[in-house]
Amino acid sequence: MAHVHIVHTTEYRYAQPVGLTRHRLMVRPQDSHDLRLHEATLIVDPMPATTHWAHDVFGNSICLLEWPAELRTDKLRIVSTLDLTHYPAGPGLPRSTLDPAAEIFPFSYAADEIPDIGRLTERQTADPERQVDAWARHFMAGEGEVRTLAMLENMTHSIKADFTYSAREAEGTQLPAETLELRSGTCRDFALLMMEAVRSLGLAARFVTGYLYDSNANSMQGGGATHAWCSIYLPGAGWVEYDPTNGLVAGTNLIRVGVARSPQQAVPIAGGFVGGKGDSLGLTVDVSVRATPDEVISQAA
Repeated sequence: MAHVHIVHTTEYRYAQPVGLTRHRLMVRPQDSHDLRLHEATLIVDPMPATTHWAHDVFGNSICLLEWPAELRTDKLRIVSTLDLTHYPAGPGLPRSTLDPAAEIFPFSYAADEIPDIGRLTERQTADPERQVDAWARHFMAGEGEVRTLAMLENMTHSIKADFTYSAREAEGTQLPAETLELRSGTCRDFALLMMEAVRSLGLAARFVTGYLYDSNANSMQGGGATHAWCSIYLPGAGWVEYDPTNGLVAGTNLIRVGVARSPQQAVPIAGGFVGGKGDSLGLTVDVSVRATPDEVISQAA
């Protein structure tokens, strides 16, 4: 486990005072068996007139901010601070809990689960040349049985080894076929590629947004901003998290904030302004993550 402190700062600046439309935030994780949320604070300047909390269709915690129609401002600053303890499952857990019937691929989901995960097994992006299909089936090649967990771990590690991470401030996600052609992308591009690849094999996958920490002070890709990865549903083991950007398996070093069927449904901060076309001067995002590893916590206890 690790004690983690996160400060996520987003600041928008405008050339002249503008109005603000409703903003939708996905910055608060759900308390669960693998994550204990001790404190969560949200500071917004200018202060909104109303703040509402709700759960979206996936059960994520969503914050809705609204300002008076007459308000005008040349900046918007949102600071989310989290204090939590993370208990990652680790690679050993999916191996110990995986349903024996799912150890060898392909396998079938239980009939009573298919109605609930059906849309998550469907491809969400175009692949006219079937490039993603071919790439996914590459991991099933070879003689002998295909072990499910080994195949998924190989896919995760292959993206980390064969693709170049390239930060991109522009919104949106590349098509998986583009990522395959370019052999580069952001964490969200790599997550979507792996999701669509396993969906082409009939597996259910979700997009995950959150934060990355490194208690061992090793270099990882995707720090300093929100991070993205995917989770795959495996009978018995449940939703197992895979981070192809860093080759991480089973939630190690990953703080899950929200899950969705597609990246477009898991934007950390979304909203707009009322003003001229050239009024936006852009935004800056800074994510500071400080983690205290479990051995330090044990010594201090």
